[in-house]
Amino acid sequence: MDLLAMRLSAIRYAAAGINLYEFTPLDGAALPAFGAGAHIDLHLPNGLVRQYSLCNPSHEHHRFVVGVKRDINSRGGSRCVHDELRAGSVLQVGGPRNNFELNEDALHTVLIAGGIGVTPIACMVQRLQVLGRSFELHYGVRQREEAAFLDVLAGTGCHLHVDAEHGGVPLDIAAVLAAAPADAHLYCCGPGPMLDAFEAAAAGRPPALVHVERFSPVQPAAVAGGFTVKLARTGGSVYVAPGHSILDTLRAGGIDVPASCEQGICGTCETRVLAGTPDHRDSLLSDEEKAANNVMMVCCSGSKEDILILDL
Repeated sequence: MDLLAMRLSAIRYAAAGINLYEFTPLDGAALPAFGAGAHIDLHLPNGLVRQYSLCNPSHEHHRFVVGVKRDINSRGGSRCVHDELRAGSVLQVGGPRNNFELNEDALHTVLIAGGIGVTPIACMVQRLQVLGRSFELHYGVRQREEAAFLDVLAGTGCHLHVDAEHGGVPLDIAAVLAAAPADAHLYCCGPGPMLDAFEAAAAGRPPALVHVERFSPVQPAAVAGGFTVKLARTGGSVYVAPGHSILDTLRAGGIDVPASCEQGICGTCETRVLAGTPDHRDSLLSDEEKAANNVMMVCCSGSKEDILILDL
């Protein structure tokens, strides 16, 4: 994927622990179009690549804006963004890509956001307003000072739920979905417990109407190893030893596979499967897509058979 050289032109406070980072192209050229729900890859100065959802209106072509929360359990991404990036910094930026695409033709849309998960949802809200579509928004935070984008969400009928103001009780997602029309498209982005509650409440809905974006993996990566990956295009093969991932093994063999999050949540390393049965561990593919075994995320998924043939 081509990278864009972009300047960090502004940093703005959004909420407690959350800043907005605005990137503009060095050459002033129009940026690639993106849809609501899309994200970009920031190639950070510490060598990490991290994905952040775009939160500015999707009709803009002169800037990318992302919201980043400082994570106390940061693996180095958000800490680097908050502590090392300064206005004027130049970064390589990949994307945009969209694994959380908004259905713009839905008769009604239910948006549920938790904490920093409001970033792609804010973009969706702005797009739905432009289109004049019917939607409702439910936004849960632990403390009121953690609520971001309240200026963007003003006048949208946003239902803001502050846990601390309800005895620590979180947003009742089951009640929200129970009241939603049967044909509504449902979207949720937020912390793991919220997403788990959302998926449980939406279990009886058609999968095509239920949309989730996760910031952390649902399952641990498959590193049992003990199988061979054959590379159909190059004609080679690699043995994935116990304790190693397919991606690590390919890299060690000098085989360049695009990858970013390395947790199965961004889709950068999606690879076609030509034969064999993957042990899917990603948080992107639907149950139907996993059952089809046409593609896999090689950063986190393994193999259930001794031989796996990939389109590499």
